[in-house]
Amino acid sequence: MASPGARLTKAQPAPGAVPGRPAARDLGGERGGRNADACPRPGEKDPRPDGDPAAPAPGRGPHGDAAAPAPGRGPHGDPAAPAPGRGPHGDAAAPAPGRGPHGDAAAPAPRRGPHGRDVSWLWAAPPVLALAVVFLYPLALVVQESLAPGAYARVFASASFRDALVTTVWLAAAATAGCLVLGFVLALVLAFVPFPGGRAVARFIDVFLSFPSFLITLALLFLYGTVGMANGLWTDVTGADSGPFRFLTTPWGVLLAEITYFTPFVMRPLLAAFSQLDTAQLEVASSLGARPLRIVRRVILPEALPALAAGGSLVLVMCLNEFGIVLFTGAKGVTTLPMLVYGKAVLESDYAAACVVAVVNVLISVGLYGLYRTLVARSGGAGAGREGSRRRAGA
Repeated sequence: MASPGARLTKAQPAPGAVPGRPAARDLGGERGGRNADACPRPGEKDPRPDGDPAAPAPGRGPHGDAAAPAPGRGPHGDPAAPAPGRGPHGDAAAPAPGRGPHGDAAAPAPRRGPHGRDVSWLWAAPPVLALAVVFLYPLALVVQESLAPGAYARVFASASFRDALVTTVWLAAAATAGCLVLGFVLALVLAFVPFPGGRAVARFIDVFLSFPSFLITLALLFLYGTVGMANGLWTDVTGADSGPFRFLTTPWGVLLAEITYFTPFVMRPLLAAFSQLDTAQLEVASSLGARPLRIVRRVILPEALPALAAGGSLVLVMCLNEFGIVLFTGAKGVTTLPMLVYGKAVLESDYAAACVVAVVNVLISVGLYGLYRTLVARSGGAGAGREGSRRRAGA
């Protein structure tokens, strides 16, 4: 049995305890030092001045949550990684080797000689000299010969020159229009109408571009010439002395030969443009009920305009300077500017007049090419503006 002193010692409450309540447990030992340090025990002086809230623990906010990292520091207090394109101190980083300040490919440095002089012009000198000897010098001789006294006035006053100029212009314009229409239709069929042998035909277009112009003219002569297959078949069937096909020696025969020969020069850029066309646009237009002609007019044709302009300008310039087709068709009543140059220089030995006609022909060709480049530049700028407007509208 325990002694009275032992019972008294066991029942004696702890200092500061409230009678009738169990003694408080040591919170600091079970819950960690944070609450024990922040909350003073009864009878002890509050270590916080004036009773204000305790200072947060390191790395913690006033409510005990994770504090925001300091500027230039990571979440664990280590130095933060620099932003893209920035150095370790936040300044603009030096560009990578071979790159510009914006990351694009830097312009190559000019070649320097042993004394620091720019010697890049030495690489351009050989091709420029070759071009000057092969092209510029003969052209200068032609221009010099055309400046003979009274040569331009005599040529411009002749009726043969005016007739040749009119014939050349209308044949070139009509052949270009025919090539554009026929080439566009054939390119549409090859690009969007699958049929057996379509790829072989498309590859044959590339081979056709390498054929000389007189070869096509000879083929037409075999078909529609005076003694060609068509006239021979007609005479065999009807017993007539001659056939009805005599148009090949007229301007219409020259026009047919030029359209036949130059149409692939329009088809080639069109096929390249159609291969880049997004077929999803065609499917959406078809699903909305658009008919084929409307799809061609509203979807395909706008995308094909640059290719049509490129092919049409090339055909126009080539038709203006075409000589072999007119010569091999035997159309004696058709005189173009190249044929007039040939007649003046070879048949009449009038070199001054021939040079005048040649200079006029060159000026027309260069002028049309410059006009083509201007139109392409303007249409390209307008197209870029429309594309930017669509993007901004979509954004």
